[in-house]
Amino acid sequence: VQLQASGGGLVQAGGSLRLSCAASGRTFSSYVMGWFRQAPGKEREFVAAIRWSGGSTYYADSVKGRFTFSRDNAKNTMYLQMNSLKPEDTAVYYCAVRTSSGSHFLSSSYNYWGHGTLVTVSS
Repeated sequence: VQLQASGGGLVQAGGSLRLSCAASGRTFSSYVMGWFRQAPGKEREFVAAIRWSGGSTYYADSVKGRFTFSRDNAKNTMYLQMNSLKPEDTAVYYCAVRTSSGSHFLSSSYNYWGHGTLVTVSS
C-alpha cells in the first residue's frame, strides 16, 4: 500500500483546509483508514478513523465538530476537511491504513503510513 498525502499549508485561525490522501497498491474494502498528527515536540496523536467499507467515523474530541473525514472509493482517496482551525491544530498530518486487528486510536495499530503534510495555523 502506498499513501500520498497532500493539501497542507498555512492558514489563519478560523480558516479551512482540506487534506487528501491517495492510496494505491491494494484493495481497501476491509481496511481502516486513519489520520494522525504530530506537533513539534509532541507524540503522534489520533485525529480520525473510518472503515473503508463504511460505518462509523471516529474523531478525537479535540477535532469533533470541526473536522470531517470522508472517502471516495472510486478514486481510492480519503479526505480530511478541517474547518474552524486553531493554532493548536498546527502539526504534520499523516494518513495511515490498518489492515489487521487493533485499535482505531493507536498509531501502533496502523501498518502503512504516508509521508505527512504540514498544516500551520497562525493566530
